[in-house]
Amino acid sequence: MTKVSIIGAGNVGATVAQYLASKNICDIVMLDINEGAAKGKALDLTQSVAVTGGSAKITGTSDYKDTANSKVIVITAGSPRKPGMSRDDLLKINASIVSGAARESHRYSPNAIFVVVSNPLDIMTYLVWKETGVSTSRVIGMAGVLDSARFQSFIAEELKISAEDVRAMVLGGHGDLMVPLPRFSTVNGVPVTELIGPKRIAEMSARTANGGAEIVNHLKTGSAWYAPGAATAQMVEAIVTGGRKLYPCSVHTGEKYGLPAVFTGLPVILGKRGVERVVKLKLNKAEIAALKTSALSIEANVKRLNELKEEAAKAAEPSTKAKDA
Repeated sequence: MTKVSIIGAGNVGATVAQYLASKNICDIVMLDINEGAAKGKALDLTQSVAVTGGSAKITGTSDYKDTANSKVIVITAGSPRKPGMSRDDLLKINASIVSGAARESHRYSPNAIFVVVSNPLDIMTYLVWKETGVSTSRVIGMAGVLDSARFQSFIAEELKISAEDVRAMVLGGHGDLMVPLPRFSTVNGVPVTELIGPKRIAEMSARTANGGAEIVNHLKTGSAWYAPGAATAQMVEAIVTGGRKLYPCSVHTGEKYGLPAVFTGLPVILGKRGVERVVKLKLNKAEIAALKTSALSIEANVKRLNELKEEAAKAAEPSTKAKDA
C-alpha cells in the first residue's frame, strides 16, 4: 500500500497513526528520536489491527531511511503547549525540530506531500516549505479542519443536535485571530445565522479561537490530541485516496483574497496532488478585514522566525578574534 510517514510519535502522531490504521488505506511509519516509543506504539497498533481488521503495516523507527518513498509526510514533532503558553511561544523551540524533520524527510521522499501539525502551525508550515523547496501545493498545514470541528461541536451542543448535521467553516491562522465564518456554517443546509442569535454566535466563535487553550488549561501537562489526530488523518485520507475534499487548510495565499504572501487557513480542494485548488469565497468587508488581520500577525511571526535564524547563524560563527588567533 501507499506509505505515510509520521514524524513524531507523541500523542498526536500516535493518534494519527491509529485513525489511519483503522481506515486501512496505507502503510504507516512512525518516526521519533525516542526509538523505543515509536517501536512500542507501532507494535501496539499492529496488534490492534488484528482486532479491528485490516492489513496495514505499521513500523516504528528513529531512522529516516525507513521513511523513504513516502506519499505523505506528517510532521507532528515538537514541544506541546503548556498552561499560559501561546502557540507563538513555541516558535523558537519548535523551529529547529521542524527544520530538521523537513530536511531529512525530503531527503528520502523528494516527491512527498507534507502535512504539518506542529505549532505555531502556520509559521511551521511556512518553514517546511522553505526548508524543502517543494511546490506550495505540496505543503499543507492542519488547522482549519480542527478549528472547524471545534466550531461544529459547539454549534451542535448549542442546538442540541447531532454534530453530523453541522458543517462549519473557520479560516485564518491557527491562533487567537482565527476567523470563524457563521455565514458559511450550516445545519443541513440552513445557515447557522438563521438558528442562533449574533451574541451567542460571537461567544461560540471566541470559544473556538481559544479551543486549544481551553483543553490545555484542563490537562495542565499537555495539549489536545484526539481531535487534532482525527483532523490530520482526514486530510491524509483525502490525499492518499484522491478524494478531492473541500477543507479549510493552512496554505500559501498566492494572490487569493488580497492577503500577504503567507501560509494561512483558506478553503481548498485537497486531493492526490495536495492542494488542487484554492476556493474563493465571497467574503464581506468584516470577514476580509479579520482574515487580513490574522494574516498580518502570521507575517510578523514569519519575520521574527527569520530574525531568530539569522541570530542563531551569527552566534554559530567563530568570532574575529578566534579567527585571528
